[in-house]
Amino acid sequence: MKPFKGFLCLITTCVISLTAFSQNTVVEQKIVVEQKKEEKKEVHTPKKWYDKISLRGYAQLRYNRLLETNEKLKCEQCDRSWGENGGFFIRRGRLIFSGDVSDRLYIYIQPDIASNVSNSFQNSFQIRDAYFDLALDTKKEFRLRFGQSKIPYGFENMQSSQNRLALDRADATNSPVANERDLGVFFYYASAEIRERFSFLVKSGLKGSGDYGVFAFGLYNGQNANKAEQNNSPHVVSRITYPFKLKSGQIIEAAVQAYTGKFVIEKTATKNKAVETEFIDRRVAGTLVIYPQPFGFQAEYNVGEGPEFNPSTMKTEVKDLNGGYAQVMYRQKVGENHITPFVKYQYYQGGKKHEIDARRYIVKDLEIGAEWQLKDYFELTTIYTISDRTYEDAALPINNQIGNLLRLQAQFNF
Repeated sequence: MKPFKGFLCLITTCVISLTAFSQNTVVEQKIVVEQKKEEKKEVHTPKKWYDKISLRGYAQLRYNRLLETNEKLKCEQCDRSWGENGGFFIRRGRLIFSGDVSDRLYIYIQPDIASNVSNSFQNSFQIRDAYFDLALDTKKEFRLRFGQSKIPYGFENMQSSQNRLALDRADATNSPVANERDLGVFFYYASAEIRERFSFLVKSGLKGSGDYGVFAFGLYNGQNANKAEQNNSPHVVSRITYPFKLKSGQIIEAAVQAYTGKFVIEKTATKNKAVETEFIDRRVAGTLVIYPQPFGFQAEYNVGEGPEFNPSTMKTEVKDLNGGYAQVMYRQKVGENHITPFVKYQYYQGGKKHEIDARRYIVKDLEIGAEWQLKDYFELTTIYTISDRTYEDAALPINNQIGNLLRLQAQFNF
């Protein structure tokens, strides 16, 4: 019996050992499987360039004819639905494709599906922006921009219409570059810290202008966006700006900018075919912005010389120009959203080179309005405009229109 019991003990010991070994093997196999899963998780497949592109946009629908006192009052620069025969109007319909397609290359393409070719033909497809930023360093503090983009002249010009309080930019500072854009090459510099500040001023709803560098310098055609160059001399532009942050958190931005070049007038109502069409075109401007936290103030003023129609001689001549605007605003939180009432006054005396004969303008406008951000995707702006506008060319050498109107805009962000 003793040998038999010994044999049973040996068998039992072997079974227990085999069982334990089997269990350890299974555990080890599970561990190996889990390790392989972890290794698979850690393997990152590089994204394709098209996976790095974002799509967003916005659209604006307007009606300008409430409480209208003068249907002859027009504003070609504002939008073409002012006055008689005006109605509901799609001012902008933008789609924005953008993204870092590599460590050093950023692209930005923005078409507009609501461009106006003429008074009777509206809502055509047109490129607004198509540019490519090449970073010269790993922090992207130094950049070269190639393509059609906004010209770094004036805070309000570079501020997106999606963010701007007033429905339209001021005549004085917008008349240098129609549609704010042209085709060229630009150099931008801003430290990583200030680039983050520029981004914050937009994303926080403080109505920033975007990141166009602390220092900017560029060469561009000078005939405005989507227009072919008409001479052999490019325009030159430069800008210096800085957003100072006080200990209280208040941000104040100051800037100075200037450009020079020669502009060729393409539209003329004069019958003299020998009339001169190339003119000196240069300006300098100053900017001060106190961001609405909650009170805000914004002002710009520019002086210079450029083409302007002279009703006395019935010719377009190089003449002095000047003008600007001042705006006060108050940003108040209402629930999870904001309402921002504002008052804006603008003045301009000079020509508008992109209009027929470089029309002579004298503009005195007062706007009282408010922007209500009901949701992130919907904003409503109401403005009462008191306007006194003189705009004269060879076809209409005496033309002064005074009137008031209530303007409405619904904006959809997506």
